[in-house]
Amino acid sequence: MAALDGPGFVAADLDDLVRDFYERTSAWSMDVWSQWNPVFAPGGAFVTRFFGRRVRQLALPTSPMSVSRGMTSTVRVVRRADGSRRGAAWLRTLVSDGSPVYSGFYGVETLPGAEDDQPHVKVAFPLEMGSVQVFLRPSVVDGGALRLLSRSREFGCEGAYITVCSGDRWFASRAPLREEFLVYRDDEYTLRTDHRLSVGPLTALRLHYKLSRVGDS
Repeated sequence: MAALDGPGFVAADLDDLVRDFYERTSAWSMDVWSQWNPVFAPGGAFVTRFFGRRVRQLALPTSPMSVSRGMTSTVRVVRRADGSRRGAAWLRTLVSDGSPVYSGFYGVETLPGAEDDQPHVKVAFPLEMGSVQVFLRPSVVDGGALRLLSRSREFGCEGAYITVCSGDRWFASRAPLREEFLVYRDDEYTLRTDHRLSVGPLTALRLHYKLSRVGDS
């Protein structure tokens, strides 16, 4: 987490449990609840059924029952040829049927269009002819909670981008998606995450995670 230290974020200010989750993610299990906006639910179901399951990527859960048994979490370190660490692959599947939900590559990036030199969380989701890349700005709020925000305001700033390879050329377009994560310890000392995905000004999907250390009662 210290790799994200910058003008707007200091990892040492995080709650110990929040930091432990991001630095030892494989040691945590996740219970998940989902709630779709009815306007976007049919589109989400279509993408998951005819695209997400086929490419084993971005298969967002469309039914609360599909995530009722939780989600697995597997992390694999990705290294360069010289052995130095480049990032980590975080693979998540549904416990209920083993189907993949996300396969993301996580790293740290400083954006060219940002108003400061604050490092961002970079998440890349590989697709058939390109990828979806999301850049999230970190901040510490509410006594040690972690807030990750992707606002998609201007090209080159934090947000979601779709990249496509055509022939020998790459193209990138900013997507009208906004994401917000809040990772916090509640009043009962349980670690939780609220994830909101918005399309333009409208909230499309909310996900709530209960996070538990593996082996804890």
